[in-house]
Amino acid sequence: MKYYILFGPPGAGKGTQAGAMVERYNLCHLSTGELLRSEIAAGTPLGLQAKSLIEAGNLVPDEVVEGMIESKFASTKGVDGFLLDGFPRTIAQAEALDAMLAKTKEEVTACVSIMIPDAMIHERIAKRALIEGRADDAKDEVVQNRINTYHAKTEPLIQYYKACGKYREINGVGTIEEVRERIFKTMD
Repeated sequence: MKYYILFGPPGAGKGTQAGAMVERYNLCHLSTGELLRSEIAAGTPLGLQAKSLIEAGNLVPDEVVEGMIESKFASTKGVDGFLLDGFPRTIAQAEALDAMLAKTKEEVTACVSIMIPDAMIHERIAKRALIEGRADDAKDEVVQNRINTYHAKTEPLIQYYKACGKYREINGVGTIEEVRERIFKTMD
């Protein structure tokens, strides 16, 4: 089983590229954002808690996200692997993922990181807010908080996966097709 982590700042194009990656490599896309949005839409207690945190630009507690991911690993059949999008976001989550996979003698295959400059993050997220109507993308201060959170808590994962020899950086500037070809070349 393959376990890919799709990594990069908010607005880097992870959601845009994930579908093609899933199709080409027969992967199950596990987007913590989509999992949480479905909980929010269903109005579950987890969804209501997550909604208030997300709207403030904060992250949902680790144990909640880890439980959702582990459950999906166990219940998903007929795929060659998983594409994790939005998890892990911290060193603690990466260590939890390693421990989770070790239970079944598996490990992370690679961390595929789509990188773009901060100015482009603001531009892309503003556009996404208009197109998708995502309230969590509409306020500049929330977007800036997400960028600051990414730099402080998520960027340390670059060194974590480099140390494991599993970090693969993709230049996320260019057309969707150009970025996709870079990703495929790296994954192949």
